[in-house]
Amino acid sequence: MNDTQGTLYGLGMGPGDPDLVTLKAVKILAGVDVVFAAASTKNDYSLALAIASGHLPENTPVVRLDFPMTRDPAALQRAWRANAALTLETLRQGRDAAFVTLGDPMTYSTFGYLRRAVLALDPAAKVVAVPGITAPQAAAAAAGQTLAESGESFAVVSGVAETGAIRAVLQAVDSAAILKAYRCLPRIRDLLSEMGLQENARFVTKLGMPGERINVGLGDVEDNPSYFSLILVKKQAG
Repeated sequence: MNDTQGTLYGLGMGPGDPDLVTLKAVKILAGVDVVFAAASTKNDYSLALAIASGHLPENTPVVRLDFPMTRDPAALQRAWRANAALTLETLRQGRDAAFVTLGDPMTYSTFGYLRRAVLALDPAAKVVAVPGITAPQAAAAAAGQTLAESGESFAVVSGVAETGAIRAVLQAVDSAAILKAYRCLPRIRDLLSEMGLQENARFVTKLGMPGERINVGLGDVEDNPSYFSLILVKKQAG
């Protein structure tokens, strides 16, 4: 490893509101040599990059890394390895880089894949994750719904998980945030109704962005909501 090798920072840009970026992330953005952001074949717009852009010095290079929207393991491995190789090339030039992502870089983030791939190619690479405010935290604040108190338990579950897995989590905890709720809203609504939790659930969409909406109960929520949607569920209101 070159003693002058740069550092890769995974920066959480918060849940969508530009004012919810941490001071540490802003400080790092002001000093890095390159910024990386995820790109996909289905969407060439990056909200994380748009938020970060307001804190970048003029002419800071921005590189979009392709994370294909596929479940083909071989295609994903090729993409992650290519992204890691490109990132390492930058670091080995002694340049610091930031990978920007919504929310927190270690929670449902493409940074997790990039971090793993970079360290697989070079275990001595300098990789630092800088935490960001997550969507469940921001949603709870906006909805006036505490996530957990005293001896209560709290869980985060993916809405794309099997229905049985989501049910098991909800049965085991006092409070939960269901992320990626946009994909499977009808079956999640049915599950919450079956468990007697639908009317107490908070549906939060486009938090901190134009079109922000908070619903108590899911009865009036459309079947195909925005990508930026989640559901807060608590067995006891508070």
